[in-house]
Amino acid sequence: MKNAFTDNTQIKVVPSFAELVNSDFHGVMNAMCWHRNLLGDFKEIVDKLELKENITEVSIKDLLALQLSEKGNLAREIILTDLQLLTGFGASPALNLLKNYQRDDELDFISTDVYSYHVDRSPIATDTFLCTYYGATSDILPNDQVEQKILIPEIREKLKALHDGAEAEFENFLAEYFFDLHYQPKPNAKPVNLGLGHLWRLAVDHPTQQVLPCIHRAPHEEDQYRLLLIC
Repeated sequence: MKNAFTDNTQIKVVPSFAELVNSDFHGVMNAMCWHRNLLGDFKEIVDKLELKENITEVSIKDLLALQLSEKGNLAREIILTDLQLLTGFGASPALNLLKNYQRDDELDFISTDVYSYHVDRSPIATDTFLCTYYGATSDILPNDQVEQKILIPEIREKLKALHDGAEAEFENFLAEYFFDLHYQPKPNAKPVNLGLGHLWRLAVDHPTQQVLPCIHRAPHEEDQYRLLLIC
């Protein structure tokens, strides 16, 4: 069955959780999507949860305590099943009610917050899983449509001035402060929006990874909260 992601060589669309976690990344394909059209009222859950901080982690206990309609309960069961599937796989999923992430505005020439296109890095073999049930949704970009920010001459020169240390230590400085994880879209880059309800698996930068890590960014939340499953 065709969908918005089917013809994208960066993305593999799969029909089940089992295939999502058991398929291998290869070539330019570094994102997998368990494509779903979820039923249920996720807005009801968002409306009944309490935002305690800009990012509030929602526990299973919090979910179960909600008094919900039939459609709200259906949405809750979907979330609980996703949490169970990922936990059974060995992941540590978190359900977050989000108003916004912290912005990085310390430097005016480079940003290292999650609203900037970036990759995730891990010292061990792992992947990033995420699903947005409600609210704004993330974007990804093909690796050939971006330029690493630290390789842009004017940014690199400013980072060297900021480092003000030995040349041999500069690359370590870039990694220590996560500058090397961030990317600038090229002109005419075409982001792919991940959409609501789909469970995604994105390739992470780690020593045994066989493909380039998936470049992604968090959306600007606008005027509504976001309900996000991530691990």
